Amino acid sequence: MVRQINLTRRGALAVGLGAGALAVAPRWASAQSLTLRYGHNNEPASVAGAQADWFAEAVAKHSGGDVAVEVFPSSQLGKLQELAEAVSLGTVAFSHNTAGGIGSLYEPFGALDTPYLYRDVDHLMKVMDVNSPVMQELNQGLIEAANVRVIYAHYFGRRNLTCNKAVYKPADLAGEKIRAVPFPIYQTAIEGMGAAPVPVDWSEVPTALATGVVAGQENPVNVILNVKLYEVQSHLMLTGHMSNAEVVVMNEDAWQALSDTQKQAVEAASLEIRQRATKAIQDNEEKETEELRKLGMTVIGPEDGLDIEAFRASVSKLADERFGEKYGPLYDKIRAIA
Repeated sequence: MVRQINLTRRGALAVGLGAGALAVAPRWASAQSLTLRYGHNNEPASVAGAQADWFAEAVAKHSGGDVAVEVFPSSQLGKLQELAEAVSLGTVAFSHNTAGGIGSLYEPFGALDTPYLYRDVDHLMKVMDVNSPVMQELNQGLIEAANVRVIYAHYFGRRNLTCNKAVYKPADLAGEKIRAVPFPIYQTAIEGMGAAPVPVDWSEVPTALATGVVAGQENPVNVILNVKLYEVQSHLMLTGHMSNAEVVVMNEDAWQALSDTQKQAVEAASLEIRQRATKAIQDNEEKETEELRKLGMTVIGPEDGLDIEAFRASVSKLADERFGEKYGPLYDKIRAIA
């Protein structure tokens, strides 16, 4: 029998399924107490998509089948902004997003996606650890502002530019419309790279590229490969302008409704999948870049004349103008993490 739980101000919505939510999914053991929905925008074949399924499996394992997570990929439950809001409202229990996307719920979170901010992947992951001083502070603010908490974050990759022409420096993007994730820090990055940012939700990107609404986009190589963007983009520039973590969040009321044992199961699953997904991304970045070459993309890196320092200077200057005063103290805390 499904366990009845008392929820706070958002009532039954907070478990992420709404009316009739507490029903046993057929593929889970009959002894389970609770089913929670996890909605996201990625394709299941991508690491970001696969890790949601890994998380569901890990939660079932660590809870002994007491908690089931039902995953809805590919924007089935809404687009990026809608999913962020759905977790806040409690109509979805879990989702994942960029830090910039989480910034739509609590603005300071967007600072974590500032271009050229981290020294390396190890620095990024130390900052994004839920127990780091930076994340503890931001997570408390997110809970208070939006009724949402971060449960883990995994490495998502270095974001690189794709376009249907060779690009070596910011001036080469003058007049070009490049898709930007529809959040301020991402639009600033594109503008700093020399292009005109056009906000397009991820679910619409392949069509926007194929029809010429935008001339290019930016994403980690695993996304470019898995979504087959090589079919509509000829050039990949290894700008590495952002080192991203994908942030997995949970509705706070749903979290508080869990028993201590269930919380421990979610925490154990979070730690396991954070490490597994990060390793999967890191292990495959070079291999996936080479695969894109084999599939016909022209890959341009520093050894081919890509002026990384020109991009860094241009993007960092604009980011500092727009966000330096607002996020300066936070940037200092991030840089201080060894």
